[in-house]
Amino acid sequence: MADPGEQRKFVLGRCCIFHWRGKASIIIPLITLPILIHGLQNDMAEFKCMWLIVTMALLWITETLPIYVTALFPLVFCPLLGLVNASIVCMQYFTDTIVVFLGGLIVALGIEYSNLHTRIALRVIRIVGGSPRRLFIGIMSVSTFMGLWISNSAGTAMMCPIVKALVNELDTNKIFPVYMTQEEEPVEEGEPPHPSKITIAFYAGIAYAASIGGLGTLIGTGTNLVFKGIYSERFPTSTVEITFANFMFYSIPLMVFVNITLVIIGFLITHMGLFRPNSKTGKIISEANTNRKLMEDVLRQRHIDLGPMSCHEIQMAIVFAFMIVLLVTRKPGFFTGWSEVINAKEVKSSSGVSFIVLLIFALPTQYTFFKYCCGKGPFTAQAIDAILSWEYVLINIPWGLLFLLGGGFALAVASKESGLNVMISNSMQVLIGLPNILVQSITFISANLLSAFNANVVVANIVIPILCEMSLALELHPLILTLPACLGISMVYFLPVSTPPNAIVTQYAHIKTKYFACCGILPTIIGIAVALVNTNTWGLIIFPETKSFPDWAMKVKNDTKI
Repeated sequence: MADPGEQRKFVLGRCCIFHWRGKASIIIPLITLPILIHGLQNDMAEFKCMWLIVTMALLWITETLPIYVTALFPLVFCPLLGLVNASIVCMQYFTDTIVVFLGGLIVALGIEYSNLHTRIALRVIRIVGGSPRRLFIGIMSVSTFMGLWISNSAGTAMMCPIVKALVNELDTNKIFPVYMTQEEEPVEEGEPPHPSKITIAFYAGIAYAASIGGLGTLIGTGTNLVFKGIYSERFPTSTVEITFANFMFYSIPLMVFVNITLVIIGFLITHMGLFRPNSKTGKIISEANTNRKLMEDVLRQRHIDLGPMSCHEIQMAIVFAFMIVLLVTRKPGFFTGWSEVINAKEVKSSSGVSFIVLLIFALPTQYTFFKYCCGKGPFTAQAIDAILSWEYVLINIPWGLLFLLGGGFALAVASKESGLNVMISNSMQVLIGLPNILVQSITFISANLLSAFNANVVVANIVIPILCEMSLALELHPLILTLPACLGISMVYFLPVSTPPNAIVTQYAHIKTKYFACCGILPTIIGIAVALVNTNTWGLIIFPETKSFPDWAMKVKNDTKI
């Protein structure tokens, strides 16, 4: 008979394992309760807001509640604690920035629904060539391009089946070892085989490329939109408006083009034997190059199997290109944009993206109905579908992300209205006198490390408001700290949990964490170096105002002190 004491320990242990979230949801608010009590006793709104932010941060980090549910806390506690009116809080959950994000997701689904992404990928890969290294460059190029215009997670999810099909063909034709041997990495019965070093490069490469591509445009990743929303809310009088165009011009030359080039070269050296012909991988690649013609034939056949470009794909490509034109030319800065020509009311990017969404649901996949209108048969028994199905959107849109973005914006408003930003700004005085490059390095690396273990959008919602106040305290242009940190939050390559693309490929390809972490060392070092160079060289050309502390920022600082 089991000892009663041991049995109680067993039951308690199981309770802790299976019900830890219930306990944590009580313990975390109790831990932060002294902050709230201090705020209530002294009627200090900043401490009430601090309690809300600290509690949400702990719940986000521990994922005691789903992170999207935690993002709804401001709806309850901002009005309840007297921080912000409920109507103002609710408005933060459907701002211009969130509409742009939602529109970008819908356009990405339209591309996937039409299968346009497969045609683009195969076309680019065929142009690049059929050797393993050239295939890798082609895959990385396509992933980077997709990451620019659709969310990096959606781009990665689209590329995974394409890479899997290529890898299967390589395996079938014995071009190079696609999986590790039992001696290299033992596999238990029933487990999938572990991908080889070269295969890991293909899968990890598309995740990193999608993340790097996401740095290039506002709609590339949610953190970019969080940055734009918080910056615009905190500094409404800023003479520098963050537009689709100037963000692109800031990011693409160095943060995307140079970054991805160096990452590709790094992968070719470490995983594909470039400049190391006598290494094991180098010999495998050299042998695989002899089968290049076979691989090119396989790619050509897969491209032929797609058939001619359908009306559905053509229309989606045109609509996609039209969206890019609308976003870039809305208010480019170096010539008069279409929104400035119209000039009826303030026209934001959300107007252009929403128009594209309307087109996607209005245009048909084909125009055979013109024949029916003329009385020519045979007549179809069903209606013609639109470019994108609403049912497909309902199933595939990550609606929780909209709450997450809105929760961050609501916290930014609460911080401003409560005076918490004054406290933060005053606490940063100790950093005055440090070299700018040192402050940038500290903030960039800190943001990067924080996002290694937490969701990117969550970290952005916590870090960027703090950096806004830090920039005022140090009398630096806010963009000097906030923009590099925003990009740094997305440049996390170590762990599967760090970014959605990382999680997608590790699960899809069954990559062990230790191999994935090794892949991420060099890209992380490259990313940090490129970001710091970009901020202090090219960034000063695109945003010359950042060379000094502007008058409008000084006014914001003085108003904050008051």
